[in-house]
Amino acid sequence: MNILNREACEAAIIEWSNCCSDYELIKRLIPTNYVFNFDSSEIQWMRGESGNSQFCTEIGVYQGALIAILCPMDADGQMIVTDGYPYSALQELQHNLTLKEIAMYTIVKNAVLSKDLEKVDDTSDTSFPVSGKPVLAQDRAVAAIESWRDEGMMWFYRECTEFRGDRIFRRFYVPSQDILHSEFKKEETKETLTHIICSFGLKYSDIYGRVLPTLIFISFYENLEDNGSVKTISNTYDWSHACPPACGII
Repeated sequence: MNILNREACEAAIIEWSNCCSDYELIKRLIPTNYVFNFDSSEIQWMRGESGNSQFCTEIGVYQGALIAILCPMDADGQMIVTDGYPYSALQELQHNLTLKEIAMYTIVKNAVLSKDLEKVDDTSDTSFPVSGKPVLAQDRAVAAIESWRDEGMMWFYRECTEFRGDRIFRRFYVPSQDILHSEFKKEETKETLTHIICSFGLKYSDIYGRVLPTLIFISFYENLEDNGSVKTISNTYDWSHACPPACGII
């Protein structure tokens, strides 16, 4: 588990805030095909420390790299002070990212993103008895990730040149149920959380009337089948809320 002490955490957060008006620096810090990767011990730590229905993912710069810091919050929405906080550096995927969602129509839909976050496979196993397919959460997540990869730097350029970086995210608020959603399912099926990959995405907000960034949390579970082989299951959860602009939602 990667831990950042309190002083280093505060310094990293300030460093990112200082970078937000510098487009060239942001371009070096944030390859749009990179992701954050948290292992199960870091998620379990956050679960144990949190006293709120949401937790905060602070963005910082540490040792020249963009990092995401897991910060539990108390019942009043304030960050809980501890000796250290788990973090992940933005990094390249080491292999293709496979998303799997089982729809209500018993359709098993698979999507594969390359390590550059390009969609390389998108298949479903069964045809529908009615015309058209429902829009799955997986489809929306893949579209947001692809939009970030293709247009993320354009978004940063506009924010830096027109708004001096004031509207660029400093942190993300994540509903806890997004991470805990499969807890009961895991207990029933003996699934074990192995890690969570967080990818940036872009999606349009009807409330704010503009495109906003988000962090998409993808959880990976392992489950032993009857024949003893390991089956890996991934679940895509709801997206987090960027602050700014959503800084008063607690």
